[in-house]
Amino acid sequence: MAEIKIEKKKLAWPWLLAVLVIALLLVGFLVFRDLFVNPEAVTEVDVITNTTETDYLETNENNDTVATYINFVENSKEKMSLDHAYTNEALSKLIEATNAIANEVEYDIQADLEKVKEYANMISKDPFETTHADNIRKAADIITNVLQNIQKEKYPGLVDNISAVKSASTSIKPGILTLNQKDEVKNYFAKTAELLQKMN
Repeated sequence: MAEIKIEKKKLAWPWLLAVLVIALLLVGFLVFRDLFVNPEAVTEVDVITNTTETDYLETNENNDTVATYINFVENSKEKMSLDHAYTNEALSKLIEATNAIANEVEYDIQADLEKVKEYANMISKDPFETTHADNIRKAADIITNVLQNIQKEKYPGLVDNISAVKSASTSIKPGILTLNQKDEVKNYFAKTAELLQKMN
């Protein structure tokens, strides 16, 4: 009698399992590949969003016009007098410094600065006019508003400095002779110089 050999059927499930595992690995790689491709991108974003107290622009402008204003305020020996030459010059240099910072950060302030120039010219025309403090205050308010807008947009870390400038601006009282509030006027110029120095 002839012997019949029976071969066992090979199982297909190990091959199916291997194909399934490979397919899952491929899908997982495609879904999460961004995390593996550039892990430094995540840390770079983290560094940008977790900035410190000094949220200034990455590069300082070091603008000569701003430095000139700061130097004038810090080192001027000129005293406030009836002709308001000091105040007029300080305002003119502040206008130029503010304009220089605005140009550096591409912020248009020309219309506001034209108004400030008018007020600066008014205080030098008639030394006996009693409304000089009114014009100085109006000029200070406009410049303060401009600086605050620049600060909000480009220098979020300078909130305390802009608050000091605003406070100094409001301390200049309209209706009181400028020579009776010399300290307040000089303090305003000092506070704007501090702010501009940090922006510069």
